[in-house]
Amino acid sequence: MFVLNRTGRELTKSLCRLVGAFLFLCLTACAQNPVTGEHDFVMLSEDSELSIGRTNHPKIIAEYGRYKDETLQTYVQSVGDRLAAVSHRKDLIYRFTVLDSPVINAFALPGGYIYITRGLMAYLNSEAELAAVLGHEIGHVTARHGVRQQSAAQAANFGYTLGAILFPELRGGPSQEIFNILGGALLSGYGREHELQSDGLGAEYLARSGYDPKAMMDVIRVLKAQETFSAAEAKKQGREAKGYHGLFASHPDNDTRLQEVVASADKYASSKNAKRARSNYLSRINGMTFGDSEEQGIRSENHFYHREMAFAVEFPKGWQINNRPDRLQAISAGGKAIIEMGVADINRKVSPKDFIKQRLKISNLKSGQVLKSHGLSGYTGLVEKQGQLVRVAVVFLRDQAFYFFSTVEEKKSFSQYDADFIATAKSFHALKPVEYDFAKALKLDVVTVSKHDSYTAWAQQSRISNSPVQQLRLLNGHYPAAELIIDQQAKRVK
Repeated sequence: MFVLNRTGRELTKSLCRLVGAFLFLCLTACAQNPVTGEHDFVMLSEDSELSIGRTNHPKIIAEYGRYKDETLQTYVQSVGDRLAAVSHRKDLIYRFTVLDSPVINAFALPGGYIYITRGLMAYLNSEAELAAVLGHEIGHVTARHGVRQQSAAQAANFGYTLGAILFPELRGGPSQEIFNILGGALLSGYGREHELQSDGLGAEYLARSGYDPKAMMDVIRVLKAQETFSAAEAKKQGREAKGYHGLFASHPDNDTRLQEVVASADKYASSKNAKRARSNYLSRINGMTFGDSEEQGIRSENHFYHREMAFAVEFPKGWQINNRPDRLQAISAGGKAIIEMGVADINRKVSPKDFIKQRLKISNLKSGQVLKSHGLSGYTGLVEKQGQLVRVAVVFLRDQAFYFFSTVEEKKSFSQYDADFIATAKSFHALKPVEYDFAKALKLDVVTVSKHDSYTAWAQQSRISNSPVQQLRLLNGHYPAAELIIDQQAKRVK
């Protein structure tokens, strides 16, 4: 008992000394916040902040791609400039970029680099809503949230590293766990408060620049509807829904606070005729690519067409197709079975069977068989991984190998789906001349609704592959059950 108590007292003293060192670090790493005027804990200078944005901007463009519509890019920049001009950091040069991604997202890098995807823009319905998204991201930049977040992470890591060097008894075990918990809680807390502060700043910038700050709540409704729809789609596939990165995604108990910060922005309005600009916005996004781009490949019902790579493949009917940056994925109803397809260059003149062995590193393939379909050479077989059966298939097209990994949630149901796995691999073929039209990207088409229009009719004419009626409702703010309004402008997909 005596030894244990002594060790406990020594550990307490060591922790106190460490806290003192850490507090000294905090006091020497404070900077005035441009928004609040208060002193925040930051470990990066403004020059370092700007360098982060400069360095990472090309990486963001390389990852997502810049949407190739300079008129739209200029329009988004002009809306952003209007907001930035009334922000707390007018000295920065802000760059607003539309990313060529169907993912619903917007984010900011430190130093004024702000991004919005065409995927998110498709679901907005006014210029004021676009301004709300951009204003929120400007708020992250003006309040230096990115820098403060990174500083917190560095400090948490630095604090433990310093302690471990000075006080060996802190290495590993419960002490490390404490620091991990404290660091995680700190970062988690920052995130929630930062988002709410950015909501308030965004609303303020909207009001100061002549937009209706209530557009912030409109965007919240757009994203909440997306969240509900995504959860329903995930449930159908038997997978966990992925939430949005945080824009307006406050917890339910924070909704009152959100309404309060948005309402408080009214005092900054210079006119009662706040700008919405619905028609102008819709005209700007008319013809914008919706969903997959031709560079990424096009999903159409249970088919997938890739114009640039000149191939097509057919998945089982009723399966959900997900187009990932590094693979193509199809999931059965309820998530009972999955097929993933990837591609790799062929560098040696080997057979599909040898490709599986040499490149995919699978040497224990069982029940192998040659695939001959559409004039292409392929091979398939079974392998057991972690107690699960996996159907592996490879099909050669020109100088590339297209490989398929297919499996099931429960091993006993494998035979139920195996015919679909083989049929999918056999369906793979070079794009035919008659299929090039199917490989064209979908486009937004803004029209004035007539008495002959309905979401059901539009869905029947659309090539939207997954839940077309509900996606059309989402596009126009009518999810989950509202209908089109005659003589109002609305978005359809052609």
